[in-house]
Parts: sequence; C-alpha cells; structure tokens
Amino acid sequence: MATLPNSEELWTVREYLRTSWSPDREFVDGRIEERNLGEKEHSILQRYLTVLFAIKRAEWGVEVFPELRTQTKARNFRVPDVLVVRAGEKFERYVTQPPLIAIEILSPEDSLHAMQEKAAEYHLFGIENIWIIDPENRIVYRYTGSALEELRTGELAVPGTPIRVVLSGMFAELDRA
Repeated sequence: MATLPNSEELWTVREYLRTSWSPDREFVDGRIEERNLGEKEHSILQRYLTVLFAIKRAEWGVEVFPELRTQTKARNFRVPDVLVVRAGEKFERYVTQPPLIAIEILSPEDSLHAMQEKAAEYHLFGIENIWIIDPENRIVYRYTGSALEELRTGELAVPGTPIRVVLSGMFAELDRA
C-alpha cells in the first residue's frame, strides 16, 4: 500500500496503475486525488444499488461493479461508487469504454459543484446515465449534459431498457439501519 503523494507531485498513468491504495484514489491530470469516503448512509445505498443490479442483472442485461477504476481521459481515472455496464462488455483491469450508468453517492464532505464537474467529465467520456445521490437530503440528481437536474419522478430509469430503481424503496433502506 502506497502513502498518499504530495498533491503537487505529478505521476504517470503507469505509476498510478501499478500502485494500490486502500481505499483507492482517483487520478486526474497526473495528480492523485483522495476520494471522500462514505459513512453509514453512503455505504447502505452503495450496497443496495450493487445488490439490486446484481439480482436483476439477467433481467436488465447488465453487470454491476462497485468502485471500479474507469479511464475517462488519457490521464484521468475516476472511481464511481457504482458502475453498471451492459452484459457482455469486455474489459481487462479497468473500464476504458463508456459504461451504461455511473452512480456517485455524496459523502458529507462532497459538494454538488465538485460532483457536477465530475459528472461533466463522465458525460464527455460518453456516459449517458449519470446519477448523483444525496443520502442526507434524500435527493437524486441526473446529469443532463449541462447541469444536475433533481429527479422528481420517483424512480431512476434508463430509457429503452427495463431498468427501474424506485427511490422510495432505495431510501427506505436508510430507515432500516
């Protein structure tokens, strides 16, 4: 396990990929960035979504991966909280093609502004379904290509697929804890 480098120190992609941290770090323009770690609510929602997509994977035609490195640019690797790819999509150690869905769950230290910047990067990479979940306020946002839009329909869905995540069921998990 590596120690966190000086924030001004530049790394190569090769150095980043050959180094492991616990928890994993993101790599943005040659710099290693620490990720805000979730607390209980973050973990509950991450577990819920991972299990839901795993249980529904055959029906929905997907595979789900929590915290999988995703190369969004030549020198950028992000680690979404939950990543969903279409069934049958092949990749080696990390994702290099746009997945079906990237899900980020806000931690108390995360800002919506920073998350919008990350969502914009995901969008430029080609991810069409970018979901941001705020467990504290029980709000879900969808990135529209220019901004975060608060979801008011009661479910997250992927057009043209059977994928449906009922928000009341997801947030009910927080009440059980």
